[in-house]
Amino acid sequence: MHKNNICNSILQSIGKTPIIKLSRLCADMPATVFAKAEFLNPSGSMKDRIALKIIEDAEQSGCLQPGNTVVEITSGNTGISLAMVCAVKGYKFIAVMSAGNSPERKMILEALGATVKLVPQHPGGKPGQVTGEDLKLVEESGRKLAKELNAFLSDQFNNFSNIAAHIQTTGKEIWEEMNGEIDIFLDVVGTAGTFIGISSALKNFNPRIQCLAVEPSTAPILAGMPIITPEHKLQGSSYAMIPSLWNPSYCDGYLTVSDQEAIKTAQMLATKEGILVGYTAGGNVAAAIKLAQTAAPGTRIITILCDNGMKYLSTDLFKAH
Repeated sequence: MHKNNICNSILQSIGKTPIIKLSRLCADMPATVFAKAEFLNPSGSMKDRIALKIIEDAEQSGCLQPGNTVVEITSGNTGISLAMVCAVKGYKFIAVMSAGNSPERKMILEALGATVKLVPQHPGGKPGQVTGEDLKLVEESGRKLAKELNAFLSDQFNNFSNIAAHIQTTGKEIWEEMNGEIDIFLDVVGTAGTFIGISSALKNFNPRIQCLAVEPSTAPILAGMPIITPEHKLQGSSYAMIPSLWNPSYCDGYLTVSDQEAIKTAQMLATKEGILVGYTAGGNVAAAIKLAQTAAPGTRIITILCDNGMKYLSTDLFKAH
């Protein structure tokens, strides 16, 4: 008898992503870098996990009823994931997003049936570099819209389901797939849900695992360092604000990466490992490689490949290099 691998919906294909050993990028280094391929989730990012968890938790609590509208404040990936989940479950979905995000995100959202409300960037804002000031404008608009429509605001930045999804799935999967042989976990921090969820799970299995937060070199606010500028390329991460879900007790240290390091590494992931991912995944691997170059022999480092590179084709990430 063949095992039945048929999914009743696309939602059943979320998670259980593979871990890839980055053998070519880390050849001859004392440490080994592994990356969990979250870009292989069905909508192309790790946010599928939290979108499903947020919606199902809201259904179970009664906060979300049949016929309701869902509103989210998003930089793109969570909105795309929620659009997918809402399409399957039959909810109308509205994504409130900064006009500074790449245009592919709006196109994908609309293709999935979402309504997209673009909020203009603050005066002087640069396309492709969404700042905390831009996010404040988006949040104000999104909360006002949800109130006007009496809609369910999924609120990824403040919703504990964001953390719970990664405790229950991603962190557990990493531990099992790595057979518990993990020395360091590192990740760029955005809402903090992925970092806190995975770190919590891993430290529950083995408190000696080092969990390191990665920040843009121009805005290392979690590390308590000066903010040079809140503008950077690591979309969906540090807005030069400490996320409400952040808990420093799960963090053992801080690393930074520059836009240039993230771009170069994302390009090398594509041309040397055949992995097409975005800026933030490039930043994660750039930080992991810098660590691997000086780590003790045999150190095993795991990080996250957050999303695929298809939604960055209009940016400078994959232009001739």
